[in-house]
Amino acid sequence: MSDREQNAAAIPGCQGYNPDPGKPRLAVPAGSSDCHAHIFGPQDRYPYTPNRSYTPPEASIEAYRRMLGALGFERAVIVQPSVYGTDNRSTRDAVVASGGKWRGVAVVEPGVSDSLLAELHAAGFRGVRINLLFKGGLQLDALERIARAVQPLGWHVQLLLDGRDLPELAERLRRLPVDIVVDHMGHMPASLGTGQVGFQTLLQLLRGGRCWVKLSGAYRISAKPQPYDDAVPFARALVETAPDKLVFGTDWPHPSISVPMPQDASLLDLLPAWAPDEATRRRILVENPARLYDFPPAPSGGAREAQSVHSVRG
Repeated sequence: MSDREQNAAAIPGCQGYNPDPGKPRLAVPAGSSDCHAHIFGPQDRYPYTPNRSYTPPEASIEAYRRMLGALGFERAVIVQPSVYGTDNRSTRDAVVASGGKWRGVAVVEPGVSDSLLAELHAAGFRGVRINLLFKGGLQLDALERIARAVQPLGWHVQLLLDGRDLPELAERLRRLPVDIVVDHMGHMPASLGTGQVGFQTLLQLLRGGRCWVKLSGAYRISAKPQPYDDAVPFARALVETAPDKLVFGTDWPHPSISVPMPQDASLLDLLPAWAPDEATRRRILVENPARLYDFPPAPSGGAREAQSVHSVRG
C-alpha cells in the first residue's frame, strides 16, 4: 500500500444518507429553497483532497433531486464541502446542471482572480465559505481578503464555526464589507442554553442587519435524540430576533454526523415547531432565499403549504 493509500485509509468514513426521504407532514410553499446541501462524487471524476477530516460516500445529483422532489423544494443551494478543498468542479457542475434552479457557495484561494470569480458568478455562485471545523476549508486568516474580493459581486461570506468563538470575532465580522451567513444555528452546544455568550452574540449580529443564519443542523448542536428538543429554543430565538434573515437547510446528505441518520422529511417537519406562523415560514423558505441567493422573484400566490402534505398532493 502506498503512503497516499495509507493516509486515505486513516481518514474516517462517515454514514451515507437515508435513501428513503420519507413523506413530510408540512407542505412547503411554491418556490421554496433548501439552502444547505452538498454533492459528493463520483470520486473517479471529482477526487477528494488528501487534506480532509472525513471520507463521505457518494451522494449524487440524481439522489439529491429525488430528495428535493419528495420534500417539495423547487430551489437549492449547493455548498462546497471541505473534502474538495478549493476544487469547485463538483459543486459547479451540480449548480449548472440545475438550469438556474440551484445556487452555489464556493471555496476559493485568498488570492482568487476576478476572472475566476466572474466565471463562478455566471455559473450561479453567490457566496464563499470559510470552514473552521473541518480540514480542507478556508481558514480565518483569509476572511478580510476574501470579503474584499467578493464584494463587487454582491456575494456573502458563509461561516462554519463553533459559535462559542463569536464573542472574540464579532467586531471583526461587523467590519466586513459584505453580509455573513452563519451555518447550523451557530453550531454551539444546545446543552449550554440560549443564554450562553456565543449565542447571545449571534443574536446581536442578527440585529445588526448584515448577518444571516441557517436554520439547519439541529442534530449537530443537540444532545438529545430526534426531534432534538433542546435545539428548539435556539431556533425560536433566532426566528423571534430576525425572521427576515433566516433560511432553512436540510444539510443533505448529512456528512460526518455521529447520531442516527435521519429521514429528510422529519427534518423539514421540525420547522413548524421552530416557526409556528405560516407567513414566517414562507419568508424563511421562499422570500429570504430569493434575496440572499439572487433567485428569480418568488412566485406570487399558488402557495402549497397546508397542515398535511397528503391534503395537497393526494
